[in-house]
Amino acid sequence: MITSAQLRGARAMLGLTVEALASDSKLPISTVEALEIDLNSKDMKALAAVRSALESHGIVFLAGGSDGTGGAGIRFKHWAENDGIRPENLNATNDD
Repeated sequence: MITSAQLRGARAMLGLTVEALASDSKLPISTVEALEIDLNSKDMKALAAVRSALESHGIVFLAGGSDGTGGAGIRFKHWAENDGIRPENLNATNDD
């Protein structure tokens, strides 16, 4: 289960504002703010939308104990050299 701290941390790692994440996930700002404060709300569709938006930016959510020792966390997706251009490096000159 994803935690509120993971959502806040992922957004911070990406340098996204609440407004930008709300736009990316097609949710009201108040819904994103509520999820970042308390995930006890049962709005699983909203959580899935936020998670999908963050994952599309390259975030990977780690379950508690998934690495054998630590708790829940986040990290950037591993980008191999031949995986193409990272989203943050796309621009008009390399957009095919």
